[in-house]
Amino acid sequence: MSFGIKPVGIYADESVKTDANLKDLDLTGIEILGQEWGKIDVEKAAALRPDLIVGDWWPAEKAHSGLEEGVDEKSKKLAELAPVVGVSQGKSIVDLAKGYEDLAKSLGAAVDSPEIAANKKRFEAAVATFKEAVAAKSGLTVAAMSPADDKVYVANPEYAPELLDFQRWGMKVINPDTPDPGFPYWENLSWENADKYQPDLILFDGRSFKPTSNADWGKKQPTWFKIKAAKAGAVVSWPAYWLHTYGHFATELDKLTAAVKAADPNIGD
Repeated sequence: MSFGIKPVGIYADESVKTDANLKDLDLTGIEILGQEWGKIDVEKAAALRPDLIVGDWWPAEKAHSGLEEGVDEKSKKLAELAPVVGVSQGKSIVDLAKGYEDLAKSLGAAVDSPEIAANKKRFEAAVATFKEAVAAKSGLTVAAMSPADDKVYVANPEYAPELLDFQRWGMKVINPDTPDPGFPYWENLSWENADKYQPDLILFDGRSFKPTSNADWGKKQPTWFKIKAAKAGAVVSWPAYWLHTYGHFATELDKLTAAVKAADPNIGD
């Protein structure tokens, strides 16, 4: 859509009003086929007679978005309507963004608009500033985490292209010891073991992040504050698994750069 291609329908993992990928996009005239992970209205989709279905490829599940293991069986029939294509959530968001640019170009879109060029330039500047900030805090360690009612999840960078980019640009993002064999995106910690890792800065899963979340989790689960960075409020939103464009990545990088500059590299000691 950022390249000017308007789909006849879309499906999302959450409300289209809150989905970060869809902010600032005009959805007028587009059929909403689902707003919950694993639930797609295939009958509605069939009525649209699509020629192509686009969804990210997820290497761990070996499936496209909306067609992974665990979704409603009826939803999987979406794949019978048209060919399914999509760029892999692989080793870099840069690759992901370039992949969708190439896909858009192959579908006839103009990919050299001034707006796209400006976002690329802004992204390059954001990367340079991020690298400088990280280099100035060489001892800073970081963990990407997502607290939930039953567990604390520690992200495995191997399956998070944005975290691999951060590592590539010098940020010391912790690789968890024992990711879940069945779902290797995360290591699952009980709340009793929430403090297994002691980073200097926590990257909080941005899909559920609110400014008050850190304090709320400390009240809800006191062991959250056994993580020194959480107790100190050294927490910043991490754009978890949703980035696709240079513009969005630039915006999120600027936020992370500010957090790195403000961080104390000795909190986790």
